[in-house]
Amino acid sequence: MSEEEKPKKLAIIASKGSLDEAYPPLILAVTAAAMDWEVAIFFTFYGLEILKKNKANKLKVAPLANPAMPKPKWMPFPIPNILGVLPGMTPFATWMMNRWMKKAGVKKLGELLKEAQEMGVRLIACQMTLDVLGIKQKDLIDGVEFAGAASFLAFAEDADVTLYI
Repeated sequence: MSEEEKPKKLAIIASKGSLDEAYPPLILAVTAAAMDWEVAIFFTFYGLEILKKNKANKLKVAPLANPAMPKPKWMPFPIPNILGVLPGMTPFATWMMNRWMKKAGVKKLGELLKEAQEMGVRLIACQMTLDVLGIKQKDLIDGVEFAGAASFLAFAEDADVTLYI
């Protein structure tokens, strides 16, 4: 196969498992796959939360230590970061973000995961992290690959784009 015929490759490392951090790797992966790119996402540390069975649509976003979180349009002033420690603020921020995504027509994370798999995106769970965190392979969604860093690096070594999200 000539260089011109080879599809572009996207390698993504997903290491965070909050709602706001789970969308970027999946949206980028699905977009690249739709452009006929070869795509692999390496889920490590807290990024494994995205792959847990029945978990993707239940991820949360915390407003504390998240100063970039925009304020709701109906609020006359930004929410002070310190208010993030109040009970109920994480559920409120999660509700707010889910509402924004729905209003913008963005699919839920579970749907994006399924779509990624249907499009051939490789979802690779870091075996070392599973061992470190005591997560069992059976705890993750079907269709996930299990590999170490060396296996992912073999994919990423000739990737056209490599992202750490």
